Amino acid sequence: MPRISPVQPPFEGEVAERLAAMMPAGVPPILLFRTFVQNLPMAKAMGTWGSYELSKRLSLSMRDREIVIDRTCARCRCEYEWGVHVAFFADRVGLNAPQVTSLTHGTPSDPCWFDGRDRVLIEVADSLHDTSQIDDELWARLSAELTDAEILDVLMLCGWYHAISFAANGVGLELEDGSPRFGDVL
Repeated sequence: MPRISPVQPPFEGEVAERLAAMMPAGVPPILLFRTFVQNLPMAKAMGTWGSYELSKRLSLSMRDREIVIDRTCARCRCEYEWGVHVAFFADRVGLNAPQVTSLTHGTPSDPCWFDGRDRVLIEVADSLHDTSQIDDELWARLSAELTDAEILDVLMLCGWYHAISFAANGVGLELEDGSPRFGDVL
């Protein structure tokens, strides 16, 4: 049972408008967004940044984005948000089963990672999670793989999904129907 209950349909007025703005057309609102609208000013404020992070305006590819999000959420032990992203995006961005398992339980040196860019993204997410820093050696490898704009997007994306993970974990969100669990990808 979540500590803050998500709003239930039927959705009306500003709540309905905000939920519609947060989801693709025709897709019912997820529990996280239905919880966030319990604080409508916060949900509205988050909308601009959240829509940027998941848009084509982000300088990262969808695959880069999902590697960072999945790893960050897994490291934060946020099964809810990790599951939403794995269910909706993993296949779309070409993350295979061993890679999803590695993002969840493994390391950037797992044999499923052939691309240096993928590995450095995982290492950055791990470093930010573990130390809130990036050492000079990792920075050199990161800047060899990504542009300055992409690096800034990675840093902010990690922070954003730490915040999302903290909120989802803090309120005790139940998993979305059909979302995988960490144990499903062993």
